[in-house]
Formats: sequence, C-alpha cells, structure tokens
Amino acid sequence: MTQLVSILDNDFYKFTMQYAVSKLFPKALAKYQFINRGEHQFPEGFDNKLKEAISDMAQLKLTQGEKKYFKDTCPYIDPIYFDFLQGYRYDPAEVNIQQVGHNLTVEVQGYWYRTILWEVPIMSLICETYYEMTGAQRVANDEVCVIAESKMDKYDKLNITIADFGTRRRHSYQVHDLVIKTLKQHPTKTFIGTSNVHLAMKYDTTPIGTHAHEWFMFHAAKYGYKMANLLSLEHWSEVYRGDLGIALSDTYTTEVFFKQFDKKLTKLFDGVRHDSGDPIEFAQLTIDHYKSQGIDPRSKSIIFSDGLDYDKVETIVRFCEGKIGHSFGIGTDFTNDVGLERMNIVVKMVEAQPEGGPWTDVIKLSDEPNKHTGNKDEINLAKSVLNIND
Repeated sequence: MTQLVSILDNDFYKFTMQYAVSKLFPKALAKYQFINRGEHQFPEGFDNKLKEAISDMAQLKLTQGEKKYFKDTCPYIDPIYFDFLQGYRYDPAEVNIQQVGHNLTVEVQGYWYRTILWEVPIMSLICETYYEMTGAQRVANDEVCVIAESKMDKYDKLNITIADFGTRRRHSYQVHDLVIKTLKQHPTKTFIGTSNVHLAMKYDTTPIGTHAHEWFMFHAAKYGYKMANLLSLEHWSEVYRGDLGIALSDTYTTEVFFKQFDKKLTKLFDGVRHDSGDPIEFAQLTIDHYKSQGIDPRSKSIIFSDGLDYDKVETIVRFCEGKIGHSFGIGTDFTNDVGLERMNIVVKMVEAQPEGGPWTDVIKLSDEPNKHTGNKDEINLAKSVLNIND
C-alpha cells in the first residue's frame, strides 16, 4: 500500500514557507485544489485508496533524529519552529476527496500554516497510487539507476550544478530513493542536493528551496496585485535576513516582477528562479535587469526549474555561459523517467482569507498563458490592474 515514510518526505520550500507563515500570518486561512492538467482517467475506487493513504499520514511525526538534522542544517530558523514541527500532525479532516466516474476532486482547507504541508505529499501519493492501480509496469530498479547515471554523465560535460526537484510528480518513493542514491554516489560535484528534506537527510546532501507561488498569491489577496511581489520579498527578507535568497519571478509574469524588483531587493537576493515561459528570453530579461541596476549579472544566479531535460539544459547553458550564474532543478525527468506516461497534475492554492479579511480568490499568471490558474474573472482583473496583455 502507498504511504509516506517520514514527515520530512516533502519539499524544503514547504517548511521554509510554513515557518514564515507561522511568524507573519498565523491566523490566515487557505484553500487548495487538485488540478488534473493531463486529464488522467482515475480507476474505480481510486478515491478510497487515496483516502486510506491520507488517513495514514496522521501517524507521521518528527523524530528526534530528524529534528536534530533539520535544526543543524537550518540555523537561520528559530528553534521554536522545530518544537512546533515536532508537535505537528497532519489532520485528514482538512482534506476532502471525491470521485465521480473517472474524475477526481481533492480540496484542502484550514489554517494556512497547517495546510501548507499537504500539497506535495498529496501529489506524490496521487501519482504512486495511480501507477499502482492501473498496473502499469515500469523499468526495473537497475534500469532506473542506469538512466539516472547516464544523464549525470552527460550533465557533467556541461560543467554545471544540478538539484533534484522531483518529489511532487515522482513515479514512486522507491524510484525517487533509487535516483537520489545514484546521484549522490555519482563521482562528480554536479549533483548538489534535493528539494526533498527526508532524502537529503538520508543521503547526506543539501535540502534546496526557498518559496513557491502561493507565497506571492497570498500577498496579492492581502495587499493587492500591485504590491504582491514587493511585499512578498520584503517579508521574506524580514524572516530570513539574507538567507534563502532565490526569488521566484513568475507568479504575475516576469515582466511585472522586474518592475517591482527594486534596487534594494535586486542587491539583497542572490538570484531568481525561472519556472515558466521561454528560458532564453527570461535569461536575457534577467541580465538586462541586473545591468540596469548597475549590478554585474555574473555575480547573480538563475535557477532554472521548468520541465527540464538534457537538450533544454544544454541550450540554456550555451546562452548563459559567461553572462550570468546558472544552476538547474530537475524534476520528473529524474524521478519519473521509467518508461511510462508522466502525470501532469498540480495542487494550487485557490482562495485565501487573511486575518480580518474576506475569502478572496487567488490566481497565478504564468509566463505561459496556458498555465494561468484560478478564477477567470479574477485573472482578467489582475491582468487589467497590472496592464498585462497576452
């Protein structure tokens, strides 16, 4: 039966955001929704299997060893957070799962500081349960390792650094575990860490991540679209004081982001993350922005993380070489390259209720219009307010 083995089997940025939310917005509420982008057909009884797996998550708790590891690894997080996390338990009552025919509905609602941890494990459980119930046969374990090793041999020649970002849409925990073991044993310095905190601890590598789109989406609900990027980054810097300094740029399009990424923030943050749209266009926009602020782009970095494979990475490297720092977060091409169709699913925040305010629709305006998420009327409003035409 599909189940998680650790409360840390989650992406690092979920914990870093949870800490920030608990400090700044402890009374905020949030709603999340599963979006089946790939229109996958879920087999009969899938909802019951998923409910069982979600129910089992209530038993997960931070061990003393995990607490020590996390605390030692992240000295920039106050000790009180690790005490809080040790007492945290997933509450399955926050998750509503329904199935009608082959269509699956999953919704999460509750205090934001609590519900923020659900997204990644729900997605990974949906993927693993789907492959189990459909009976699709993946390649053998040895082949999983060979595929990962052969990719690293090619990446080595590009003289770059790479992290695993593949928890959410992995084939299974077992495949993910095999991939990280292989990458860690690879005899070069190309692999620098993983977004998965549990596997980072297991294989003595670095947990990697900062914040996600929901951080900016909530700020839009509380402060409005024109102030969302600016206040999101101001608040992040208040909490982390210069640590975790990679800024996500595309919640309301990169063009809008750079207009609000003022000189103070441009200097303070180590770089930006690319997660949608054309990576070469993004790289040029980023280089131009740093130059306009009197900053040498080579002193900053772009973390590329949008649907990467070798060919895409090679193209990006050839463009960025000598112009700007660059590193790569590779997801499903590592953790779900097993001879089967990769799932195209997301779980996104859809509403937020800041303290003292009403429930408000939240949206994401990707650099790719077909990846916009949220209420269409709200999307149109945001585009109007931000003067976005696409």
